[in-house]
Amino acid sequence: MEKFNDLETYSPKKLRTLRNNLNNRLAHFQGRGDKSKELTPSHRLYGMDESQCSELLKIVQKLIENK
Repeated sequence: MEKFNDLETYSPKKLRTLRNNLNNRLAHFQGRGDKSKELTPSHRLYGMDESQCSELLKIVQKLIENK
């Protein structure tokens, strides 16, 4: 999750967008399980598994609440 070391500098809009992307990705994992589609390398969430997305979502939600 090195890509997300600077989350504190994100604008509220960018945090909400990331939150929505994470929620969509988690819903995809829940619906498809092991058959989930791999994201393209250019996607911000590329290479992240379900647990990493869930952990990042918790961090993003806390930041949104504090802004």
